[in-house]
Amino acid sequence: MTTQNIMIVGVGGQGTLLASKLLGRILLEHGFDVKVSEVHGMSQRGGSVVTYVRFGDKVFSPVVDRGEADYIISFELLEAARWLEYLRPDGLMISNSQKINPMPVITGVAEYPDDLEGKISGTGARLICYDALSLAETAGTVKAVNLVLLGTLSAFFDFEESEWLDVIGKSVPPKFIEVNKKAFLLGRKITNGKVLSAGN
Repeated sequence: MTTQNIMIVGVGGQGTLLASKLLGRILLEHGFDVKVSEVHGMSQRGGSVVTYVRFGDKVFSPVVDRGEADYIISFELLEAARWLEYLRPDGLMISNSQKINPMPVITGVAEYPDDLEGKISGTGARLICYDALSLAETAGTVKAVNLVLLGTLSAFFDFEESEWLDVIGKSVPPKFIEVNKKAFLLGRKITNGKVLSAGN
C-alpha cells in the first residue's frame, strides 16, 4: 500500500505521545512498516507538540510535509487551525473543540481567534469537531481526551474494536486500563455524529 500519514497535534501535557504510541503499536501488529516522529515546540507543559505517524509497506521518512496528512487529530482548536495546511485536500481533521489559551493570549498580547471551527470547515476541509473533554470526564478523567480522539479515528480503520482495546490494555498502567477503554469507546461512537465541511 502507499504510505499513509497521520498527525497528532496539541499542547504539552495532553497525552499526544500516548496516542501516537497506541496507534503505532496496532499498526505494527498488523504488519505495517511504521515511523513515528515527535516534535516539541516548547519543552514545558503548554507548548505546541506534534507527532507524525507514517505507515505502509515501506516507510523511508518519519516526517509529514504540508498537504500530505491523511488524518490530523487535534487536541485543541487553535492547534487544529495551526496545522490545517498539512492536511490533504481529501483528508480528515478530527478536533477537540476545547480552547487552551497560548502564552500570547494569556499575557494579553493577542486574542484567541473567533469561530475557528467555522473558519476551518470554510476552507473545504473535512472536519469532525466535538467536546472531547466532556466525554473524557464522562469516562472518569479529563486526562483521557487522547483516548476519546483516538476512538474517533479508529472507526476509519479496518481493525476490530477488540484489537484496539487489547492494545490499550497492553500499553497503559493497569489502574488506568478501564477508564481509557471507556474513553476510547465513547470517542468511537462520534463517527455517527456531525461531520462539518463546506459541502454540507
